[in-house]
Amino acid sequence: MQGKVSRTGRFFYNSLLMVGVTLLMRAIGVGFNAYVAGKAGAQAMGLYSLLSGVYGFAVTLACSGIHLGTTRTVADALGKGDRALARKYASRALGISLFFGTLAGALLFFGAPIAGAQWLKDARTVLPLRVLAISLPAVAICSCLNGYFTAVRRVWKNAAVQLSSQGLRIFGTAFFLSLLLPKGVAYACLALVLGTLLTQVFELIFSVFLYLTDHKHLKTAHKSTQSGVTGKILGITLPVAFSSYARSGLITLQHILIPRGLSRSGASWESALASYGVLHSMVLPVVLFPSAFISSFAGLLIPEVAEAKVQDQMERVRRVSRRIFGISMMFSVGVAGIMLCFSHGLGLVIYDSLQAGSMIAALAPLIPVMYIDSAVDAVLKGMGQQVYSMNVNIIDALTSVILVIILVPKFGVAGYIFTIYFTEMLNTTLSLVRMIAIVKPKLRIFGHVFGPILCITGATACVHLLSTLLLLQPTAGTLVLQITLTALLYLGLLLVTRCIGADEFEMMRAILGKRKTKTVTPLLSASTTRTTQS
Repeated sequence: MQGKVSRTGRFFYNSLLMVGVTLLMRAIGVGFNAYVAGKAGAQAMGLYSLLSGVYGFAVTLACSGIHLGTTRTVADALGKGDRALARKYASRALGISLFFGTLAGALLFFGAPIAGAQWLKDARTVLPLRVLAISLPAVAICSCLNGYFTAVRRVWKNAAVQLSSQGLRIFGTAFFLSLLLPKGVAYACLALVLGTLLTQVFELIFSVFLYLTDHKHLKTAHKSTQSGVTGKILGITLPVAFSSYARSGLITLQHILIPRGLSRSGASWESALASYGVLHSMVLPVVLFPSAFISSFAGLLIPEVAEAKVQDQMERVRRVSRRIFGISMMFSVGVAGIMLCFSHGLGLVIYDSLQAGSMIAALAPLIPVMYIDSAVDAVLKGMGQQVYSMNVNIIDALTSVILVIILVPKFGVAGYIFTIYFTEMLNTTLSLVRMIAIVKPKLRIFGHVFGPILCITGATACVHLLSTLLLLQPTAGTLVLQITLTALLYLGLLLVTRCIGADEFEMMRAILGKRKTKTVTPLLSASTTRTTQS
């Protein structure tokens, strides 16, 4: 039993580490976006977002599902106790990632003139695309190593790489901006791209160093004789990769069409780029910032669920799925309420922009749908349902392109926001239905959904009323105070309404290794004592 408790503690310690690091990185990222937007302007942010669509497709080709393939195969081998096989999978995955990364880099470098001048209709993007092409082999290898560290449960190495590279990105980009910003919008965009290239090269060097120091943990007295290692990896990565290519291609097309649609709705090209930059480079990072809590847990769920499936421990999978759904709902509903209530202040304090505040308010009700999707997708991928997940994502992207073509030229930004709502709800619904059908977790509708909605409504109403009576102005200090008070009141109401109950406290005791008896099973064990309250 002690081993199981340690396993539970290790999972949550890893999760909390990733949550803390991801939150810190995103906080730095949002602050840095505000700095860059203030220095370079919304139009430069829009131009960077525009070329990011093409770069995103190139990254998809470079990675080609290697993160999931590495995580799944190494975790499966370790679940069987075959460390030599795990070592073989890791080495072969690195070779695959180098091949696809180099291929993607060459295609983007030589295809940049066509992509920039003809697809994006802006020759200023050609040079930045060629600079980004150089980073693609590093991106692919880092994705592979990230999957390896996740599989062997040494996520602190991922955290170390990400945190240090984010710091380097900030200083590097600020340096390049100081040199190139006076030359205009195109050079401001180039400065952002050079900062990205510098970051990826550093990530590659640091990740390889950590991998070489970690590789000795997989050393064994014998060598693996299993054949078909490459085929096993490609059997996981290629279905995901081909689906990813289709989805990423559609997303790239969507990124190309949105500014054109906005300009056809009556805005100038510069104004369309600015609105696009505000939404994608300023508003969405704020809306997705708290999702670090969910995405960090979700990323670590894949090897946990995969290993449980290999060991035929379906009750353990149900338990994990039920808990992550409940925690995700309670958290995301609270975030949505806070974002909606304080959207005006967030827009002004972070970006000094009323437009950003309005867009945050418009997207806030969608937050639970967006956050839940990442958790559900992680469970499905751990269960080997990655092809289904990617098919859903393709349907999502295709629907988005169709709606952008129809709605954005007529309704402008409002049409695009409606498109986001429709496609996110479609994606999450299809994924959630699939998870419920396969895993069959026992979900609590009131405790997971309606209870948190009532609690955050009461919390925000009380704090808003108090702020009105005290005539508080939207400054950074008052905003932090308001959000803190709302979060504490929301947590208290969750306890009072028993949305958070004894099961959650028992879970925390399991994490800390302080169970009163040895008869109670830990969180990730194969059996469950009763329906979770989370």
